Amino acid sequence: MITPVILAGGSGTRLWPLSRDEYPKQLLPLTNNLSMLQNTLLRMVGMEGVRPPLVITNEKYRFLVAEQLREIQVSPASIILEPVGRNTAPAVAVAAFKALEGGTDPILLVLPADHHIEQVQPFQAALKCGVELAARDYLVTFGVVPSAPETGYGYIEKGAGIGLDPSMGAAALINRFVEKPDLAKAEEYLQSGRFYWNSGMFAFRASQILEELERLAPAIVKSARDALTRGSTDLDFFRLDPASFDACPSDSIDYAVMEKTKHGAVVPLDVGWSDLGSWEALWKSSTLDRKANAHFGDVLTEDVKGCYIFSASRLVAAIGVENLVIVETPDCVLVVPRDRSQDVKKVVSRLLDQNREEARNHRKNYRPWGSFESLNMGPRFQVKRLTVKPGAKLSLQKHHHRAEHWVVVHGTALVTRGQEQFLLREDESTYIPLGMEHRLENPGKITLEIIEVQSGSYLGEDDIVRSEDIYNRGSETGGRAARQGTESAAERKITR
Repeated sequence: MITPVILAGGSGTRLWPLSRDEYPKQLLPLTNNLSMLQNTLLRMVGMEGVRPPLVITNEKYRFLVAEQLREIQVSPASIILEPVGRNTAPAVAVAAFKALEGGTDPILLVLPADHHIEQVQPFQAALKCGVELAARDYLVTFGVVPSAPETGYGYIEKGAGIGLDPSMGAAALINRFVEKPDLAKAEEYLQSGRFYWNSGMFAFRASQILEELERLAPAIVKSARDALTRGSTDLDFFRLDPASFDACPSDSIDYAVMEKTKHGAVVPLDVGWSDLGSWEALWKSSTLDRKANAHFGDVLTEDVKGCYIFSASRLVAAIGVENLVIVETPDCVLVVPRDRSQDVKKVVSRLLDQNREEARNHRKNYRPWGSFESLNMGPRFQVKRLTVKPGAKLSLQKHHHRAEHWVVVHGTALVTRGQEQFLLREDESTYIPLGMEHRLENPGKITLEIIEVQSGSYLGEDDIVRSEDIYNRGSETGGRAARQGTESAAERKITR
């Protein structure tokens, strides 16, 4: 039996401004109309012996991940929530313990949720080879056949061929792992034919990877076991114990096990793989026009060559430029030479240092009940558009610092306001005074859309006091909202 382990917790920012901390690239539709996570799961459709997946993600992505699985009708064995990131070795240990709970000892297929694979059938054939090797007690990694002297990847040097039977193909023992090389060394690796790019995908039996982790990294095993034992089920999720997992050493499965084990094997992948780790990589994976341009959205070009141009909300026109990445979102515009797209992370670092919201969130924010989008904001006011899914409802809540005015533009709303409860239909409105407990629900079968006008001294999302919530979220009061007026005039000038 095969249990896919999908690693979906990263917060990759190299594809900023599309990928952000609160909505990272694995949840984005970058190569087609499905997200990277959804494509990762669907690539295993048709493989024999595949059980429901274990999905490991960050707690803040839980509802987004669950919704995306529901959209493609995948019922996971568990969605495991990490309270903090601790790299891949602890995640694999947790998954192995979880997989063994059913009394079986499956082969784990460990797959990052943010990889692009062009050729699905050869990919499945390579996975099958890896599973067969894992069943023979090998710890398997998948090495990408290099197409260029890439300096952004680690490499794996293959050793002697395994050759147990024809189904093993070109599988080989692992000679060594090597760090990201300089260009000269990468060209040497490419010419030798002995090296693969390290893909970060693995196959091994659950019990065997735990045995190797116990031998080579016992502290990781202990913390993972404690985090599961002391963890708890919450709705459709399993929450790891925060204290236990926080105490876990942070290490990759490569460093912790694969570089040290005597049971390592590598299966080659020649399937059009990319980790989409930069805008340059995304350009290479896109369909290009006759002038080598990739463009998405409302884009107009004149005498443009070799560019990646993305428009999310308005017309983007480009004239006489070459080899640029141009990405427009409602709140940001990125312009960078394609060959410097790795430097985007430097911009994100500066934004984080300045505590800029653009590093973390889009204007459209997703919630378990739907989404909200900031349309306009000024001193003491903000206008939002709320979209509430059929049957969904917001928490019963109040605010210390703002009042709200709701106008229904589509659908029907069930409103709780203090002791009242009433329906609002299209073009009808209501007012929620500061400090009054309230709730918004969608009792209908179509999406509810609300225009919300907020007014008050502080309009941050942390000014929410929840008294009841079907999604088991706590109150978000804290930081500035919790200080309730104690900040200085200088602080108010800077942040409001």
